[in-house]
Amino acid sequence: MDGYFESGALIAVLTTQPLDRTLDYRAPEGGCALGAFVEVPLGPRKVVGVVWGAGRGDFDLSKIRAASHVLDVPPMRAEMRQFLEKAGAYTLTPMPQMLRLATRAPGLGDGPSMRKVYRLGDSAPDRMTDARMRVLDTLRELGGAALTLKELAEAAGVTTSVVKGLVKHGVVVEENSPRDTAYPRLDPGYAPKDLTPEQQAAAGQMCDGVRSQTYGTTLLRGITGSGKTEVYLEAVSEALRQGGQALVLIPEIALTAEFLNRVEDRFGARPTEWHSGVTMTERRRAWKMVAAGNAQLVVGARSALFLPYQNLRCIVVDEEHDGSYKQDDGAIYNARDMSVLRASLCGAQVILASATPSLESWANAEAGKYTRIDLTSRYGDAVLPDMRTIDMRGEGLPATKWISPTLAASVRATVGRGEQALLFLNRRGYAPVTLCRACGAMVACDHCDAHMVEHRFLKRLICHQCGESKPVPDTCPSCEAEGKLAPVGPGVERLAEEAAEAFPVARIAVLSSDMYGTARELKSEIEGIAEGKADLIIGTQLVAKGHNFPLLTLVGVIDADLGLQGSDLRAAEKTFQLMRQVAGRAGRKEKRGTALVQTYQPEHPVIRAILSGDEDGFWRAEADERRIAEMPPFGRLAGIVLSGGDLAQVFDLGNYLARNDGALRQIGAQIFGPAPAPIARVRGRHRVRLLVKAPKGVHLQPALADWAKQVTLKGDLRMSIDIDPQSFY
Repeated sequence: MDGYFESGALIAVLTTQPLDRTLDYRAPEGGCALGAFVEVPLGPRKVVGVVWGAGRGDFDLSKIRAASHVLDVPPMRAEMRQFLEKAGAYTLTPMPQMLRLATRAPGLGDGPSMRKVYRLGDSAPDRMTDARMRVLDTLRELGGAALTLKELAEAAGVTTSVVKGLVKHGVVVEENSPRDTAYPRLDPGYAPKDLTPEQQAAAGQMCDGVRSQTYGTTLLRGITGSGKTEVYLEAVSEALRQGGQALVLIPEIALTAEFLNRVEDRFGARPTEWHSGVTMTERRRAWKMVAAGNAQLVVGARSALFLPYQNLRCIVVDEEHDGSYKQDDGAIYNARDMSVLRASLCGAQVILASATPSLESWANAEAGKYTRIDLTSRYGDAVLPDMRTIDMRGEGLPATKWISPTLAASVRATVGRGEQALLFLNRRGYAPVTLCRACGAMVACDHCDAHMVEHRFLKRLICHQCGESKPVPDTCPSCEAEGKLAPVGPGVERLAEEAAEAFPVARIAVLSSDMYGTARELKSEIEGIAEGKADLIIGTQLVAKGHNFPLLTLVGVIDADLGLQGSDLRAAEKTFQLMRQVAGRAGRKEKRGTALVQTYQPEHPVIRAILSGDEDGFWRAEADERRIAEMPPFGRLAGIVLSGGDLAQVFDLGNYLARNDGALRQIGAQIFGPAPAPIARVRGRHRVRLLVKAPKGVHLQPALADWAKQVTLKGDLRMSIDIDPQSFY
C-alpha cells in the first residue's frame, strides 16, 4: 500500500538527536507505515524516531541496521510532518529540535500497563489532621480524577504514609487502572449559554467557518467583559459536533483552573490539560489520547500546538497579543503565528481573541487577510470603567512613597463600601535595585549583567535572568560597609508594605508569579480573592490576564510611565495593551468601575489613547509610524544573538558576520551591529547582538541560512536566530 515499507525496506528516520539529517535503517519485522514512530539503535542506545520517508541509500548498505520495533501509537500524520517542516524552515530550527516539540511526553515507547491510582472514597476519617485535609481537598479539586501515590502526595504536600493511612480507613480508595484512558466525552449541547444578539451573530459567523471545514483566521476583538470566551466556546462546540478536535491556548497557567470550570459548566466534562503544571503521567496520557482521537478539547500552553491531533477543526488563541506565546529559547517560535500555519495545513479555523490585539493581527485584519469581529458591549449589566489620570507632578509625594493621596483616598472609599480595589505595578519582588549608600555600588548577579532583585518575603536577592539567588547581605559586596545597603524603587512587595501602613484594616493579597510555590497555591489565592477574602489586591501583569473578580470596582495603576521608557519597538503597544487590560478588571457586574492611572506624563500620546478608548485611532497612528520606518508588521526583522565565554571571540564572530553580508545585501537587507546585548552577560556567557532588517515580502530565511553557514561555531560559541523578535534583551 502507498506509504508503507515492507520488512527490510530502506527507511529514513528522523530522531530527536542533534544530527543534521535523517538516518537510514531497515524497516522492522512486519514493516512500518510512513510516519510511524519507531525505536531505532543509535550507537549503544535505542532512541525514538519517526519514519520520514524512503532511505537515501548513501551509506554502506551492509552496515545499515534494522529498526527495533514500531511503537504502539498512531503514525504521525502527513499534515503534522508538513507542519514541523514548514515551522522549522520559517524559524530556522533544525528538524530534530522540531521533533522534540512534538514528542514531549515520557514513555511513548512503553506498552499498555496498569498502575495503582487513588480516588476519593465514601468513608470519613477517624480523625482529621491538616495533612489529611490537604489530601482530601486535592482529590475534591480534581473532580473525581485519580492520581498515583507519588503524584497525590506531592500535590497535597504530604508524605505517602498520610495517603496510605487514609486508604486503610477507606477514605481514599486504591485501585488498579490502565495507565492511559480516554477522557470523558464533552457534550456540545450540555448547557449552552444565553447570548446577547451581538454575541449570537459573532458565534454564528465563527460556527459557519468551522462548518465549512476550510482554513480561515478570525480576529475576535471584544472589550474586557464582553463575553469573548462564551462566544468562541460556541465555535469549539461546533467543532465537537462535527466529531473534530479543538485546541484553546491560554497565556498563563494561573488562568487554567477558572477556564476549566467554565468548560465543564458548558460541556459537562473537563477538557484535556497540557502545560508545565501537568504531571508526567497525565502528560503521557494526554499525548496518547490526542493521537488516538480520544481527547476532544485540549486547553493548554503554547506547546499544546505540537500535540498529534487527528482531526483538528478549531484553534483558539486567547489573549493573542500576550508575549508569553513567544518561545525565546531552544526552538524560537510564536505560537500565535504557528497556530495560523498549522490551521492552514489541516483546514481548521483559527480564532485570535483579545481586547487589545497585537498590531500584527490588527494589520492583517485591516488588510483583509483575517476576518474581524468586534464585540462592543459588556455582557449583562456591566459597563466600562471610568478612566482618569492622576497627574503625579501635583501630588507632592515623598520619594519613598508610591501611592498618591488621591489614589489612597479612592482606595479607602472603595474598601469602606465593601468593594475591592487593585493596585497594579508591573515589577516583581521588593525593590528592583539594592544600592550601597557608602560606595554607590549596586548589588549585581555574579553570573549575569543584571541587578539582583530583593524579594523580602523570601529574604533573598534573585536574578530574574538566570534564577541565581542568595541571602540579602549585611555588608556591601563591593566596599564591605555594614548597614549601608538600601532598596531603590518599588516592587509589589514594597508596595504591599506601604499599603499595609496606609490601609491598616484592609485585608491585602499580593498576586505575583514568583510568590507561590505551586500552581495550586496560586489558584487557591485567586479563588479566595474572587470570593471576597481580600479587600485590596496588589499585583503584577498576572492580574491583567482574564481573571474575574466580581467585587473589584477600583483599579489604580501605580507607574503608568514604566513601560514607556527604553527603546523597545513595541513599548507603546505593550503599554497600551497592559493598561487597557488591567483597567478592564474594574466593574465587572452592575457597579461601574473606576481606573485611576498615576503618571508624570498625562499628555503622552499613549496615555491619552488609553483614556480616550479610541483603540483604532491608536492602532492607526502606531501603524503609520511603523510603516514609515518599515518596521514590523510592515517590514521584516531577525535578531541574532552570539554568545560565549570569551568576549573577544564573540565580538570577532559578530564582526566577521557583519562584514560578510553579501547573502543579505542581495535581498535588500541591512545589518546593524554587532553590539553588546542590553543584558550583556547571562549565566557567565557574554552576549552580542546583531539585527537584520529587510523589506516586507522578501525571502529572508533562505538568505539568513546562507549567511549563517559562512561560519563554523567552535568551542563554546553559540548563535541564536530569532525570526520576528518580540524582545531585544
